[in-house]
Amino acid sequence: MQHAVGSPLPPPHQPGHGPATGWSPAAHHPGPHHPGAHQGSAPVPPPPPAPGFAPQPPPPQAPPAPDTTGHVPLPPGGPVGVPSAPPTTVAPDSAGTTLAVLLIGPAGAGKTSVAKYWADHRRVPTAHISLDDVREWVRSGFADPQSGWNDHSEAQYRLARRTCGFAARNFLANGISCILDDAVFPDRPVVGLGGWKRHVGPGLLPVVLLPGLEIVLERNAERSGNRRLTDEEVARIHGRMAGWYGSGLPIIDNSQLDVPQTARVLDDVLARSIASPPSW
Repeated sequence: MQHAVGSPLPPPHQPGHGPATGWSPAAHHPGPHHPGAHQGSAPVPPPPPAPGFAPQPPPPQAPPAPDTTGHVPLPPGGPVGVPSAPPTTVAPDSAGTTLAVLLIGPAGAGKTSVAKYWADHRRVPTAHISLDDVREWVRSGFADPQSGWNDHSEAQYRLARRTCGFAARNFLANGISCILDDAVFPDRPVVGLGGWKRHVGPGLLPVVLLPGLEIVLERNAERSGNRRLTDEEVARIHGRMAGWYGSGLPIIDNSQLDVPQTARVLDDVLARSIASPPSW
């Protein structure tokens, strides 16, 4: 018998609804009604075994296969606790510690280059999570802040930050360090540091990368596409970033440092942050 195209498959067996063999195709494939036919009759029991033949027991059920995907359940809340250093006079080794780092700085500070290099050269697995990269996952309908900061660009920024925070927590729950980079402004604590702290956890270590204005302008001039800003915008952002001085957060002036040198200074700063976490 050929079933009509699009006919539903038999439903799965559910506890409390009778054995799976009791599913009746007639109950799911409407057809002409025949008087006297019994609808929904019980299943016919199997015939008794022939004389001299003992019934065979059902085959043993194989144990369920173990989960070999390597998935580690994500802990609730912020799993990144405040890192603690052992009681010793020697500074802890940040290069071999699982960390969550937030690298802050204006456009042209070198955040992305330093974060990538730092993640590439650690002794423990480390991921680099760039907020700008995640924001640009939006292809059609991308709200470019250079066209004017509005509700759409703000919403996409918040969504990207939550996505980065979830990714960081997932990496950390699986034993992989991470470094995030974002142009966090000190005059927007709820959106900036407060948002990252909510999404990643209290153990997130923020570090500010703040070279001189002339260096930032020079590096910005080498950019292309929507990553390049006007000189006026770069100067305005750099001026707002100066508010981090006096905040208590560690600040690295990498005006005279190349990327590997800045990464080494970052390791030293993180070692001190582990020994004495900044209050933020």
